[in-house]
Amino acid sequence: MKGRQIILDHLNGREAAALMVDGKLHDFLIDNDAPRPGSIYRAIADRPVKGQGGMFLSTPDGNVFLRQVKGLSPGQPLLVQVTGYAEDGKAIPVTQKVLFKSRYAIVTPDSPGLNVSRSIKDDELRDTLKGIAHGVMQEGDMGLILRSCCTAEEVDEIAEDIASMEDMAAAIMSETTGPAEKLSDGDGPHVLAWREWIEPAEVVTDPGSFDTHGVLDALDDLSNPRVQLSGGAFMYVEPTRALVAVDVNTGRDTSPAASLQANLAAARDLPRQLRMRGLGGQITIDVAPLAKKDRPVFESTLRSALKVDGIETVLVGWTPLGHFELQRKRDRLPFEST
Repeated sequence: MKGRQIILDHLNGREAAALMVDGKLHDFLIDNDAPRPGSIYRAIADRPVKGQGGMFLSTPDGNVFLRQVKGLSPGQPLLVQVTGYAEDGKAIPVTQKVLFKSRYAIVTPDSPGLNVSRSIKDDELRDTLKGIAHGVMQEGDMGLILRSCCTAEEVDEIAEDIASMEDMAAAIMSETTGPAEKLSDGDGPHVLAWREWIEPAEVVTDPGSFDTHGVLDALDDLSNPRVQLSGGAFMYVEPTRALVAVDVNTGRDTSPAASLQANLAAARDLPRQLRMRGLGGQITIDVAPLAKKDRPVFESTLRSALKVDGIETVLVGWTPLGHFELQRKRDRLPFEST
């Protein structure tokens, strides 16, 4: 099926959302039992970790870990926000830089200033959005960022979104004293789909839509480490305890251009595969044989694919063995575990 579809359903009793583009699974979100990224706690400082510049904090959902804790003392309450999922055996990562993020607006406590996304180039629209922001936001220490999806046709929705986020921020940021408590839960898959999948799409909410729209078949493919690429090439995406290994192969094509084409196809599809499979941390790509003069085009293709991916990923570079390494934020749990 051509076009974009956002399919909201449940899988094994868990809320889930799928983004299909031209009949192909482009993204998938599913709820789990771990604290959601974006959750806000009033946590209690527990004990510092010498040598790591961090401190364990106590919350109703267990210990969390905060970096850069200069000036904190055990027993002190503070507001923190979950930034991602914890690795096995480690505490949940949190930050003191709390953000209140919605579809159109991001409210930034303690960071004053009204800003519009740089991707909005139309000066008239930028002026309109700034006027909306000034008309809604109260004077104070809170700042605002208007996101790239804001349009002139959605003035009322934008104003309502700003007001809602500002009210929530004011209420939560005032909860600075008291015992450890969860003050706000992170967004679930259905809200995340509305918030992040902003391009026009058909929204399907009928029960059983995952089955009728081919989502279940696409999810079966995620259980297979082998990923078919264009031109007969393929790659394996296999998580280990230490890292994610990606092995690119040309298949039966033995032409001089086969290796470069296989590597470029892998670079274009790898961000989607990592995103849907919920894989992060250290990623090592064993490319098909690639001449050093072709490395820049591979890096450029991968960088372009990651730019629209939305998950923070650092291109580390080439190793002496000719592997290419990435460092990717863990903002989802592995698909197999959910």
